[in-house]
Amino acid sequence: MRAIVSATIMLGAASTSGIAIAQDRAPVAVPASEGGNHLSWRKLQADRPGQRFIVNRDGKQIARVTVPSFIDSEGTPQSRYTLAVEGRHPSPAFTPWARGYLPIPLDKPADRTTPKGERYGYTANDVSVGDLNGDGTLEVVVKWDPSISKDNAFPGYSGETLIDAYTMGGKRLWRIDLGRNIRSGAHYTQFMVYDFDGDGRAEIMMKTADGTIDGTGKVIGDAQADWRGTTGEVPQSDRTGAKTLADGRQVAPLEGRILRGPEFMTVFDGRTGRALATAPYAPPRDPDTHSPTPEAMTKRWGDGYANRSDRYLAGVAQLDGKRASGIFARGYYARTTVAAWDWRGGKLTMRWLFDSAVPGNEKFGGQGNHQLSVADVDGDGRDEIIYGAMALDDDGKGLWTTGLGHGDAMHVGNLDPARPGLEKYGVHESVRSNGGIGAAMIDARTGEILWTTPAERDTGRGLAADIDPRHPGSETWASNTPGLHDVRGRVIPGGKPRNANFAVWWDGDALRELLSGNTITKWDWNKGAEVVLLKAEGANSNNSTKATPALSGDIMGDWREEVVLRSDDSSELRIYTTSIPTKIALPWLMQDRQYAQAIAWQNTAYNQPPHPSFAITEAGNTE
Repeated sequence: MRAIVSATIMLGAASTSGIAIAQDRAPVAVPASEGGNHLSWRKLQADRPGQRFIVNRDGKQIARVTVPSFIDSEGTPQSRYTLAVEGRHPSPAFTPWARGYLPIPLDKPADRTTPKGERYGYTANDVSVGDLNGDGTLEVVVKWDPSISKDNAFPGYSGETLIDAYTMGGKRLWRIDLGRNIRSGAHYTQFMVYDFDGDGRAEIMMKTADGTIDGTGKVIGDAQADWRGTTGEVPQSDRTGAKTLADGRQVAPLEGRILRGPEFMTVFDGRTGRALATAPYAPPRDPDTHSPTPEAMTKRWGDGYANRSDRYLAGVAQLDGKRASGIFARGYYARTTVAAWDWRGGKLTMRWLFDSAVPGNEKFGGQGNHQLSVADVDGDGRDEIIYGAMALDDDGKGLWTTGLGHGDAMHVGNLDPARPGLEKYGVHESVRSNGGIGAAMIDARTGEILWTTPAERDTGRGLAADIDPRHPGSETWASNTPGLHDVRGRVIPGGKPRNANFAVWWDGDALRELLSGNTITKWDWNKGAEVVLLKAEGANSNNSTKATPALSGDIMGDWREEVVLRSDDSSELRIYTTSIPTKIALPWLMQDRQYAQAIAWQNTAYNQPPHPSFAITEAGNTE
C-alpha cells in the first residue's frame, strides 16, 4: 500500500511554552525487521533547510543525511552510536533497545486496606511527560490506579490515587499521595504536566484535598480529616438505592463517595513534588458551603451522590498567547463549570470561571464530553476550549454550542486541509434529543454543523484520521454509525475499521495507523481490512474497555509517535517506537502548541489521541 497524497502541511504555532527543549535530539536505535538497526532523532523547527546530520557507529562516520531516519544494515545489538548536527559536537553515545522497546522500571506501591478491611493493590495507569528539572530531556509522570477504583456511578471505597515521577532510566524522583479525600477512577484525577510560568521547568497542577501528601512528605490541609461517606448514609431525596454487588452484598449509595469537605487546587514543583501553592478549588461543588446536603447537590447538579458533580476534566491552554494556564472543569451531563488557573511569579490565581447555571449561559448546559480539546480556532494566537458540543473563547465566555449533547469521543485538528481553519469531529449519546445524530463534523471556529451521520442509540466510539490516500483529508468512522466517510461526509465503499479507539503515526508514510490495546494496525484500503504492524506481547493497555495506552505521542526519535504501555504486572513502563524508515522530514510534533497541549490533556477521563494544528501529508515534507 503506497500513500498517494498531494496536499502540503501548514506548520502550527512554534511556541510550546511547556516543552522547554532547545537542542536535545532524543536519538533512539531499535532492531530493524530486515536486519541491522533503525535510528531516528528529532528534527527541530529551528534547523535550516537541508540541515545535515552525521551518524557515527563505534567511532566511525557511517552516514550524512537530511532525514532524521536511517537504517544501519550493518548495525548489531552491541553497536554504539552518536549523532551530530553538522558542525556541532556529537550526542552522548546510545545503543539499540535490546528488546525493541525502552523499559522504565517502576516502584510499584504496596497493597493497602480500606476501612472495611478490603485489600487492594495498584496498577500503573495514565502517563504524561515534561522536562521536570530543566535539563533539556523529558521525564515521565505516572498515575497509580487502585484495583478498587470506581466509576462515578458506583459507591464504595476506591483507594488512594498516587502520582510518581521517573527519569527515563527508571529513577523515581518523588511520589504524591492524593489521600483518602480524593476518590479514585477515570473521572476524578487529571494531572497537568506543563511549564505554566515559563521558567523552563514543568510543574504539575491538579486537584487535591485534606490529607494529600506532597513529594516531600508535607501534608496539605487537615491530615486527620476523613470526608468519605459511610455505610449507613442514604440520600433523602435521590432516585438511587443501594447497589447489589456480585457477591450479594449491598453498598449504601454514599459509601466511599466524597460530597463534603474543602477542595483545593495545588501546583507542585516538578523537581521534587513539593507543593508550591494551594488555593480553594474552583469550580466548587457548592459556592456556599464545603458540606452541601444531598438535597442541595441534587438541586445544583441533578443528583445527590456526586455522579454528575464529580465528573472532572482538565487541560492546558495559552489564553493570552504567551504562557499556559491550567483548565479545570466540573460537570458535563447537565451543569457545566470551567475555570482557568494561572501560575505566575509564585502565585496561583483563577483567571476566569464559566458556569452554565449563570443566566444567559443556559444553552451550554449538558453539552460536555468525557474529554475536552484545546486549539486556537479563530487564529488570534490565543486558545479556545472545545468542550464537547460547545466551545469557550479565551476569555471564558461561551463561543458556540451545537446543541448535539454529550459524547464519548471527539477530535479537533485540520481534518479537512481544503477548508480554512480547523474542524471538530465527534460522536454523541443524545440521539433521542438531538434528532438522531450519532456523529457530526463541525467548523471549530463557528460551531457550524457541516454534516452528520444518523444513529439509533448511544455512539460510544469515533475516530478521525487520514487512513486512505485516495481521499484528501481525514476519514471518519464511529462505532454504530454506518460506514467509513471522507472528510466531507461521503461514504467510502469497502467497510470500515473495527478499531475506533486511538490513532498513531507509525510506519513510513504520512497516513495514520490505528492503536487499540497493545496492538497497532494499518488500514488496507484495497482489501478493507486491518493489518497488524505491532503486537506488544507482555504489555497491556488501561481503562478497561477503552483500551487506551498509558500515553501515545511524539516523545523521542523522529516525528512518528511512540506508544507507552505498562507491563502486565506493572513492574515497568515500556516505550515502543517504530523500526520502519521514513523519507518524511517533519520537525518534532511537540513544537506545535496544539499538539503539545494535547499530550498534556491526554490523561483526561476517556483518553483521546493528540492532533496537531496542521495536516500531515507527504508532499513537501521529504528531503
